[in-house]
Amino acid sequence: MDLVIRATVVFFFIFLITRIAGRRELSSLEPFDVILLVVLGDLVQQGITQSDESVTGTLIVISTVTLLSVGVSWLSFRSGRVRLVTEGQPIVLVQDGEIIERNLRRERLTRGDVEEEARKQQISSLADVRWAILEEAGSISFVPRP
Repeated sequence: MDLVIRATVVFFFIFLITRIAGRRELSSLEPFDVILLVVLGDLVQQGITQSDESVTGTLIVISTVTLLSVGVSWLSFRSGRVRLVTEGQPIVLVQDGEIIERNLRRERLTRGDVEEEARKQQISSLADVRWAILEEAGSISFVPRP
């Protein structure tokens, strides 16, 4: 039972930390961030199992984390309020060619980040953008001006 409690506490702590850390796509992570995620995974494993090398302990931890993940997913599907917490909502970064600085600061993005994404989508200037929206998954969608 101790493994289930530790796995549950760590699951919700990681969930909270990833929500605070912000939206980023895995493909946009720097090499250091990827290494940090691997190290974090090892630290979490040790924290949950306290170096319990038994097959039973491993199965209990994997089952607990899987059930929690499915449970959060199901709650998100069933409840709009829970979905808002677990997935967030799209945020407008640019409206009619003007950057909304408050939203950039909130998501810890720079003007350069938005301009880079625009160039990747063949948009040469933010003045040509009607809307730039940071999606729930971390990508930026652009709606060009007509």
